[in-house]
Amino acid sequence: MKIVKSFLIFLIVLTFHSVTFAQNGQVQGRVIDQTNNEPLPFANVIVKGTTIGATTDFEGRFLITGLNPGFIVLEATYVGYKNTTSAEVQVTNSKVEFIEIRMQNAGIALQEVEVKANPFVRTEESPLSLQKLGVSEIETSPGSNRDISRVIQSLPGVGSGVSFRNDVIIRGGGPSEATFYLDGVQIPTINHFATQGSSGGAVGILNADFISSVDYYSGAFPANRGNALSGVFEFTQKEGNKEKIKFRGSLGASEVSMTADGPAGEKSSFIVSARRSYLQFLFDAIGLPFLPTFNDYQLKWKTRFDKRNELTIVSIGSLDQFKLNTGIKEPTEDQEYILSFLPVNEQWSYAIGAVYRHYKTNSFQTLVLSRNMLNNISYKYPENDENQARILDYASREIENKLRFENNIRYGDYKFVYMVGAEYAKYNTTTFQKLFVGNELINLDYKSDLNLFKYNASAQLSKNFMNDRLTLSAGLRTDFNNYSSSMMNPLEQLSPRVSASYVLTEKWAVTANVGRYYQLPAYTTLGYRDTNGQLVNKDNEIKYIAANHYIAGIQYIPRDELFFSVEGFIKQYDNYPFSLKDSINLANKGADYGVLGNEAVISSGKGRAFGFEVVNRSKLKSGTNLIVSYTFVRSEFEDKNQKLIPSSWDFRHIGVITLTQNLKKNWIVGAKWRFDGGLPYTPYDLEKSALIEAWNAQGGVYTDFNRLNEKRLDPFNQLDIRVDKKYFFEQWSLMVYLDIQNVYNYKSKGQDNYVREKDDNGNFITTDNNTKYVLRGIPNTSGTVLPTIGIMVEF
Repeated sequence: MKIVKSFLIFLIVLTFHSVTFAQNGQVQGRVIDQTNNEPLPFANVIVKGTTIGATTDFEGRFLITGLNPGFIVLEATYVGYKNTTSAEVQVTNSKVEFIEIRMQNAGIALQEVEVKANPFVRTEESPLSLQKLGVSEIETSPGSNRDISRVIQSLPGVGSGVSFRNDVIIRGGGPSEATFYLDGVQIPTINHFATQGSSGGAVGILNADFISSVDYYSGAFPANRGNALSGVFEFTQKEGNKEKIKFRGSLGASEVSMTADGPAGEKSSFIVSARRSYLQFLFDAIGLPFLPTFNDYQLKWKTRFDKRNELTIVSIGSLDQFKLNTGIKEPTEDQEYILSFLPVNEQWSYAIGAVYRHYKTNSFQTLVLSRNMLNNISYKYPENDENQARILDYASREIENKLRFENNIRYGDYKFVYMVGAEYAKYNTTTFQKLFVGNELINLDYKSDLNLFKYNASAQLSKNFMNDRLTLSAGLRTDFNNYSSSMMNPLEQLSPRVSASYVLTEKWAVTANVGRYYQLPAYTTLGYRDTNGQLVNKDNEIKYIAANHYIAGIQYIPRDELFFSVEGFIKQYDNYPFSLKDSINLANKGADYGVLGNEAVISSGKGRAFGFEVVNRSKLKSGTNLIVSYTFVRSEFEDKNQKLIPSSWDFRHIGVITLTQNLKKNWIVGAKWRFDGGLPYTPYDLEKSALIEAWNAQGGVYTDFNRLNEKRLDPFNQLDIRVDKKYFFEQWSLMVYLDIQNVYNYKSKGQDNYVREKDDNGNFITTDNNTKYVLRGIPNTSGTVLPTIGIMVEF
């Protein structure tokens, strides 16, 4: 804590000795029609909450000068168009920010137009179960350390498994049920050291310097967004500076990064970054038994050829390296436990995509071409002795090449979006693993190559009625592929959805959605083979996983900056992969490191999740930003006896309060309190685990799936606080923050870990004619006060 005290003293001294500069912040941008990209001349643009503003020229361009540094939102008004608020912008003295404001034609007689701009407005397709985050909420989220993957865990209905992972668990669904888009390009993973076949990992890949906003759908998915059962995330990136190249260097809790953005000729701009972690040095210094290193890059290039045509290229990539710290002298029991079971896991991945957009009078067309790849290696030596044969030797690659065409048409009060897409996917693996199944030690040893052609198509029609009081939207989607005859039939995966919203009064509205959604099982499941080389799961005729959603809600918006909603939801699952080895639904797995789905399954799993969600969001002129949410959720899946029991994600209660306050002299303070109900867990089978053959096969204990989720952990709660201070000079800016996680040092208790007893000579004690180890439980607690410091310099 001495470092924290010194840091605070540094901030205070710097505050009193910093120079105060004039209001030199500037914002420039364009106001355009969101459908045809035509500029809107003479539109009024003001800084929300002030009278400062400007009027656009004939090209729809505007420039606002003399701004105080900080986060602002712009509001645009134009005759015949709906009032529109922009995404948040962070203004500094050192560079001119650029923002594009897309306005929607009101579509009705001018004298009837009376539509206020509101930062919480949803879309026609998704009038409920949609939340938006702006740049200030991303940059200053307490407890997140500017990790986007942790920021989204603060959203309503999102549960988190364990504190050291970034799993995305939405409204009682499994951690593999979300999909992610970056500027319209679908990306398979957003985390380093990702669990293959699931969503979680250790640290987020996306750089917060890039992200301007996040749209999060927990239901009512647009028809052009598929392969999701519980959530869709749309990440929108910033554009590069239009005037000159600028740099930002960041030193965070675990990594150092450099970002550059600027113009590339008259029509193009770019933003690019690279990051490298230094965790391996910190972990080695404090004696942790594993030493991870992650590296990543991120790129966006945008070219506007003319007002009708533009091209955006985006790319992200990661390189994750890992080794065990076997050089620890006299390791503790906790260190021994981790070293015993933890394999070495190394990954690299990338995604790159081009988004071409062409605008017409009443429509725009989008063509997306992308490729992504994941290379995953995992291995384990018995007792970490490299002179012995490996008990786990796994290598795989997933490659996807995607082409998607969308046409977005708006004519009066009608909006029609249709999409067609195709993918060519390759999956290959070389797998060797020792397994102890029943009372027998077997070797799982196979190679697999899988080539898939996948196709999808969708259409969605939306219409406003009664002067925008009633909005209806209906969509239909299908996905199919050549894996099997049933999966190749597009009628088997028809995915209809209908949304409705009705404005009762100026402040009250009711909303509803019903839909059926499909998700393809993981490539690890599709490509699994037995020791004879058979595609077991193809023979088992596995299917797309399906979920029916039923959602209804009511919204109350008393003022532009206040939003309240209550939603009830039901999700009904079928065709979920059911493990033949463990006799459990795979929905209960996926929140641990390694690989999910590489086993024999049948598509017989059924389940449900239901509950309600209460949300309050406030963005006040005083600089207060508040998100309060409470989700009651029950999550249940069938066991081997076809009886519904609590799933591994049956939180029951998820509560999050996030508050940030802008103060004078560019100080920002914030706090986040989180409460998660205790999750169910399955006890260990200590009799089986004690068998020497069983233990040596995986280096640890076995779960007793005959007692699936029989126990429940205690509830979890944590308070995080954060203090930001920003200094804006003429040519550069300095931003520093102090983030303290788990302020009151809450200790969460998990199921005991187990180690093998040793004699005085350090040899493992055995019994029953040297067939069993003697196991001993050690307490499994986690949670500590974790202060971190971040420094960002922009010039």
